[in-house]
Amino acid sequence: MSKCSIAVAALLSALLFSGSAGAQVLWKFNNLSRIGGVTPKVEGAPALVDSPVGKAVQFNGADTALFFPARPLVGARTFTIEAIFRPEGGDFEQRWMHIAETDPKTGLDANPNGVADPNPRFMFEVRVKDGQWYLDAFVNSTAGNKALIDPAKTHPINQWYAVAQTYDGKTYRSYVNGVLENEADVAFTPHGAGHMMVGVRMNHVNWFKGSVAQARFSTRALSPREFLKVPQ
Repeated sequence: MSKCSIAVAALLSALLFSGSAGAQVLWKFNNLSRIGGVTPKVEGAPALVDSPVGKAVQFNGADTALFFPARPLVGARTFTIEAIFRPEGGDFEQRWMHIAETDPKTGLDANPNGVADPNPRFMFEVRVKDGQWYLDAFVNSTAGNKALIDPAKTHPINQWYAVAQTYDGKTYRSYVNGVLENEADVAFTPHGAGHMMVGVRMNHVNWFKGSVAQARFSTRALSPREFLKVPQ
């Protein structure tokens, strides 16, 4: 990616998300042409399906994804990343939201071979086995990184869930339906401009089989009572 393209991405990110205290933006995945104020590049043929909060984008776990030429949470020192989504089976290891800082030297959002990826990033992943799934939330910055994952905390597939990851300046936490799953202290430095991929990792491995209805990004650590919820 050229320096001009990175500059454009930075401008888009700034317009989308100021990074000021308390800023928040909701992305509704109810179409394939304009989501969160951004026009995504559609890969494959993702479908539109119904969800408890309106339409959602469904990914087939093989060749469907949405690439966004901008990303939220640029410059944020604290954050909350939420989503309403439905895992629907598929491979064991799936990366379904990848928010990356673009390396200004290489123009890349991720290491192409997926090994020792240095790019600062936020990720939501799932592990799927025997009709159950468990969450993997991951943060990486120049100050440190942490994965929050517990194979013992499983949930049935083919149901809608609200997941969240938060950082309050000291502690990184992950939640499913408002219930704390994991937490750990980690050092963090704010991310620069970059891009976002939903449905697969940036380097096109670990495709997601499932649906995403909404995502919300906040520049502070929300409490569980403030989280997005799946309507009953």
